[in-house]
Amino acid sequence: MSDASTDRAFSGSIPQLYERYLVPLIFEPYAADISARVAGRRPARVLEIAAGTGVVTRHLANDLPPETAIIATDLNQSMLDQAASIGTARAVEWRTADATQLPFDDDLFDVVVIQFGVMFFPDKPQAFAEARRVLRRGGMLLFNVWDHIEHNEFADTVTRALQTPFPHDPPRFMARVPHGYHDTSVIAQHLTAGGFHDTPMFDTITARSKADSARIPAIAYCQGTPLRNEIELRARDPVRGEEATDARVASRLEEATTIAAKEIERRFGSGPVSAKIQAHVIAVER
Repeated sequence: MSDASTDRAFSGSIPQLYERYLVPLIFEPYAADISARVAGRRPARVLEIAAGTGVVTRHLANDLPPETAIIATDLNQSMLDQAASIGTARAVEWRTADATQLPFDDDLFDVVVIQFGVMFFPDKPQAFAEARRVLRRGGMLLFNVWDHIEHNEFADTVTRALQTPFPHDPPRFMARVPHGYHDTSVIAQHLTAGGFHDTPMFDTITARSKADSARIPAIAYCQGTPLRNEIELRARDPVRGEEATDARVASRLEEATTIAAKEIERRFGSGPVSAKIQAHVIAVER
């Protein structure tokens, strides 16, 4: 049981929990990396797609000179609101935009950058075609995607742990979406279908995800991502004849979070925890 619309819904308290827990847990090191790659191109205009709560945007604002224009977009206004509330070192233009229908003219940007957003696009070749359309000739598309979930140990542990509270239909959001677009041959095919004819460059980067306790990654994944929507959807299903009240849903979300935390502690120990994370960085010129 899954709903494609809930896979892309970052609403309610998700943006705040995402920024507080998930950004430092897994996104920060890759944001620094991809921003440095953008800066190395010395662009005049940069478009960021799927900016989320702005972790890459903040790095871009620090790494790029003041005269470089930065436009940061996301499909979810709630995520952009969270990003704007944190702010950046200098002015950035925030805009709501659909990656498959970008509201920009052709040949406008030197770099299009996407951090861990491509996996959410319903039509990836179309999104790549739109990125190519708005790039100037010789411009570059830079993006990253998570590798297979087994190479991302906290996400894998949480996904396996949720088989306990939901044995008949365990939530598979993490494996299905964030970690479901790791095949580099498929990515290359989609880029070609989107009009990119140069050979893409792939770089696999391994890092460590660290937290002060097992509960932090449990909250990050179970409550700070659309996995929460999937947990709550199952909690509203009256499997045991219970009324699907908000209190029951909240109780089951907390139950799922606690089970995930216990499994992380069992696998990685009590106290501070550390786990492997791995992602592909892809670069291709127009």
